[in-house]
Amino acid sequence: MTGTPGRPLSAELSEQLLSVAVDILAEEGWGRLNSDRIAARAHAGKAGIYRRWPTMAVLARDAVGRFRLVSTPEDSGSLRNDLAALVERWTRPLDREERATASIVGAARHEEELRAGLDEALVRPLEDAVAAIAARAAARGESIPLSRLALLGSVLQAFWWQRFTSAGDGAMTADQVERVVDEVLLPVVVPSGDRPAARTQVPVG
Repeated sequence: MTGTPGRPLSAELSEQLLSVAVDILAEEGWGRLNSDRIAARAHAGKAGIYRRWPTMAVLARDAVGRFRLVSTPEDSGSLRNDLAALVERWTRPLDREERATASIVGAARHEEELRAGLDEALVRPLEDAVAAIAARAAARGESIPLSRLALLGSVLQAFWWQRFTSAGDGAMTADQVERVVDEVLLPVVVPSGDRPAARTQVPVG
């Protein structure tokens, strides 16, 4: 966390300011995040904000970068079901953390700090989850070529960005998610000739 020499920064106030920043991002968007609004909501001085974060982009990076928006699912026993569990979150509307993250996606094209926040919140956790799922598949004798694994990560990331930027609450129906798994994600990693004929459903939602 950025700071300047002087009195030690209060960890409690830092947490409060970060929470307020997340609320503003989630409720009103990146364009409304400024020191005046944060100070008013947090009942804090603007100087305390700038002692910690020199710009709103640095503050937003710290706020969003603490999130982990992708979790590695428990081992379900099959590659297909692991992928279904990974994307089960898509059936639910965007929560507070996701709405805050979604608010900076557009601006992140021009702000390095915001891109770093997105990397920490989504990109790296997604890479870790995909790697874990691939390792399990390899242990079951279902090794995934590196080229297909990279493509899977890119496709998953694209669907997550779509979830954050599309109109509405970001939720897909359970059937839509099942179709994405079976008709998009699984074919990326398993050629059609190598997939079992029967489709094994797992509950989603």
